[in-house]
Amino acid sequence: MITFISPYDCMLDVAKRAKELRLSQNLSRKTLAAKSGVSEPSIKRFESTGEIAFLSLLKIAHAMECQEDFTKIFCPHPIISLEDVLQKPRLRGRA
Repeated sequence: MITFISPYDCMLDVAKRAKELRLSQNLSRKTLAAKSGVSEPSIKRFESTGEIAFLSLLKIAHAMECQEDFTKIFCPHPIISLEDVLQKPRLRGRA
């Protein structure tokens, strides 16, 4: 799959979604820090810049019950042959 999002933009997007999830769970940074074991300044830096150590990111994800999402990273993609791509049915268009 081809993507046009840069690693930097992806990093900022993940940080934004993490902050939104934290707020939707009514967690302060202080509470999340206590729950995850990640320092409050690290959480603040992550939410504002996207930068964080991978282990800290996993701890935050675990504290917010999102750690399973990481099990999909680097999984092999199913091999698709050219025949499979060419034989896909059209979903839209005129008959």
